[in-house]
Amino acid sequence: MKQILVLHTGGTIAMKEDQKTGSISPDVENPLLNASIDLPENVDLIVEDIFNLPSPHITPSHMLKMKQRIQKAYQDGIDSVVITHGTDTLEETAYFLDITIGDWLPIVLTGAMRSSNELGSDGLYNFVSAIRVAASPDAKNQGVLVVMNDEIHAARYVTKTHTTNVATFRTPSMGPVGMVNKNNISFLQKNVKTQHADIHSVNGLIPILKAYAGMNGELLEGLAHTQLDGLVIEALGAGNLPPENIAPLQEMLANQIPIVLVSRCFNGIAEPVYDYSGGGIELQKMGVIFCPNINSQKARLKLLIANNRQLTKDELADFMQH
Repeated sequence: MKQILVLHTGGTIAMKEDQKTGSISPDVENPLLNASIDLPENVDLIVEDIFNLPSPHITPSHMLKMKQRIQKAYQDGIDSVVITHGTDTLEETAYFLDITIGDWLPIVLTGAMRSSNELGSDGLYNFVSAIRVAASPDAKNQGVLVVMNDEIHAARYVTKTHTTNVATFRTPSMGPVGMVNKNNISFLQKNVKTQHADIHSVNGLIPILKAYAGMNGELLEGLAHTQLDGLVIEALGAGNLPPENIAPLQEMLANQIPIVLVSRCFNGIAEPVYDYSGGGIELQKMGVIFCPNINSQKARLKLLIANNRQLTKDELADFMQH
């Protein structure tokens, strides 16, 4: 018998729509708890309501608590884990767990874009799909996975791309790693191994700043005089900034504040290509760390994890770049 731990954390999948106003809010009781579902053969569920929170309320401290619960479950012999989660920050929780736990056991996150009593509700179907994927022997050594709308995505690359569409979760450039079919689970790609870093705290102030045309450095000048533990910048194109931002960046770097750069583009990677004032080559020479293949919200979590691991400057740069 395969034992799967189910951790309910709240989100739209655990909410209901007010039939008069159309507003959606948390229900007193998670509707999934009493739902009738057909489980795969030889599967036993251990179900826990660990939180009941809208996903904008989820913090790294909640993610750390999930990580600790999963680690205990692994030590107790649990085979797989399924987490139901609100979609707004689902990709961040998934990525946090991928970095801090990774391949210990299959971990699958899912959610819903429509609450339990809305027409076309997708929560129960996604929940069953996630259980099926977690029960599949092919889910082992695939890292943390996100299952939504019949697709399986790697936590490392998946992102929410639409505010309301049930097909919101996409993996830019690469596409899904697998599919949920009527009769089987099909993995189309094998996930590349990632570095794992276990942590016991999530302390630190690390904001995200998005670059834009005409950005004159005032925001960075203000941040340079703030007690930051790091900064993530969504830069232009392949990794460039308006030249007025160079001086405050140099001040922050001189104060040993790690600065990580990603691209604000939906597809492609950040890399030092352009050699002009504010271009990627100058930024890299200054000491800005290029994080090539994840978005800003994931880069922030990765930098937070690195800081709580107390990595050296060289170790941190290697961790962020690979």
